[in-house]
Amino acid sequence: MKNKVITTLLIVFYFIISLPFSSIAQCPMCKQSLASARADGSTTVGNTLNNGIIYLFIFPYVLAMIFVFLYIRNIRAKKKLVQNN
Repeated sequence: MKNKVITTLLIVFYFIISLPFSSIAQCPMCKQSLASARADGSTTVGNTLNNGIIYLFIFPYVLAMIFVFLYIRNIRAKKKLVQNN
């Protein structure tokens, strides 16, 4: 069991390390929007775009935390019910 865990961790670590460090992770639409905003002299478009990215990034984690909270609360309620009987 311990060897499987270590092997799995090493494989995951290898794949993380083997990923390229620099990548262009912007969609073409966002890139064009920022380029046209810079050409017009506006600097607020980048901030609103970053806020939107942060919102989209955080939402799945909040949703996952809600499900974990409800699951743990359900497990504790079942344990309390078993202990009372």
